Amino acid sequence: MAYVIQGETGDWELVIGLEVHAQVISKAKLFSGAATEFGAEPNSQVSFVDAGFPGMLPVINALCVEQAVRTGLGLKAQINLTSVFARKNYFYADLPQGYQISQYELPIVGEGTLLIDLPDGTTKAVGIERLHLEQDAGKSMHDQHPTKSFIDLNRSGVALMEIVSKPDMRSPEEAGAYLTKLRTILRYLETCDGNMQEGSMRCDANVSVRPVGEQGLRTRCEIKNVNSIRFVQQAIEYEARRHIDVYESGGDIRQETRLFDSGKGETRSMRSKEHAHDYRYFPDPDLLPLVIGQNFVDGIKATLPELPDDKKARFMADFGLNAYDAGVLVAERASADFFEEVAKGRDSKMAANWIMGDFFATMNSGDYSWEKPPVTAANLGGMIDLIKDGTISTRLAKDVFIFMVESGKSPAAIVEEKGLKQVTDTGAIEKAIDEVFAANPDKVAEVKGGKDKLMGWFVGQVMKATQGKANPAMLNELIAKKFKE
Repeated sequence: MAYVIQGETGDWELVIGLEVHAQVISKAKLFSGAATEFGAEPNSQVSFVDAGFPGMLPVINALCVEQAVRTGLGLKAQINLTSVFARKNYFYADLPQGYQISQYELPIVGEGTLLIDLPDGTTKAVGIERLHLEQDAGKSMHDQHPTKSFIDLNRSGVALMEIVSKPDMRSPEEAGAYLTKLRTILRYLETCDGNMQEGSMRCDANVSVRPVGEQGLRTRCEIKNVNSIRFVQQAIEYEARRHIDVYESGGDIRQETRLFDSGKGETRSMRSKEHAHDYRYFPDPDLLPLVIGQNFVDGIKATLPELPDDKKARFMADFGLNAYDAGVLVAERASADFFEEVAKGRDSKMAANWIMGDFFATMNSGDYSWEKPPVTAANLGGMIDLIKDGTISTRLAKDVFIFMVESGKSPAAIVEEKGLKQVTDTGAIEKAIDEVFAANPDKVAEVKGGKDKLMGWFVGQVMKATQGKANPAMLNELIAKKFKE
């Protein structure tokens, strides 16, 4: 069902396009050799080029070009063999050159497509308009001094890929799914770490509304530099409501740039929206057109990893997973690799359930990472083997998992050390059943009198008596048989 916002005069439709600034993974900046490490002392990673010193000439970083092409290929986009860097002119304290080197009419990457996963299990194609390379500005800090603003130029000149979508999204949820998928692809490609809280991935959301059934596009507003997927969705929701209120009260929307206040959950006006001619774009006279060969592109294409959509399809085909489980597991390249190692030659559905259940819960609750997980893939796989061969039950496996997290020992060693082996000896289980029956003659009579629901109580009591070690299937069968005697 389409996402519709109800207004006083009728139903409205959202139109959303996103511009994502993704910091390129590179140890040097786009046009200088200065470092890009996050968290360095202010103004400690600034070259003469970054600081805008007169006469300093930019020299392009070849790795950044390669990363942009790699990303374009990952987005199934057109790679332009000739692209041009332009100067985008504006004046601000954190832009020492007085212009930003970007790409305007001829970007390095053209149109592409990104598939987003929707809650109902379907997918939707969102068009990519372009991807261009540009340098970042510095950072203005207004909270360091009561009367002055400070400038940190460490980010000045850092390479960014601006990835512009087409206005194909129709709900905040679709925008969130787009950002989630884009970040996943960037991480698979290792072209951007997607870390929004560190500013290495930032989003500008373009929002407009129109009555349901109207085909044209109305005036949009751009919400700048939103730094989390949740805030992007909140900002879109608020802005859409604001547009509808303005239209329904007889007003018009002005094209402008707005900021999102996450504390208040609302947007506020920042400045009237500039048009391209306001920036006086022109080709940068210090940089020749960027020309790359098809063999360069083909060489990068040959090194691409298996991307999320392809991996998801393979997990569904090879491991029999449903679309949801496969989607969760491929959301991170590391989680997909971990699953494959655990599931290889084993019950893949059981492997997926353990990873998405106890394993993920433990990962999220402690100081763990994929480099240092709570249990290794080998140990989790070994535990599944013990469940499948009947050495331990699923119930006992919960205890084994906890002991593995605490000790790092193998599941076999834990089962031996803790005496957790499942009881499959019929005689031992029957003895425990007899003891429970003897201690509860009234409940035995109730079951024989037709109160079948008490059967589960007897199973629980015998499990308790055997410390959870009785084979569940065998136990149920023996109790049912006992009541028929």
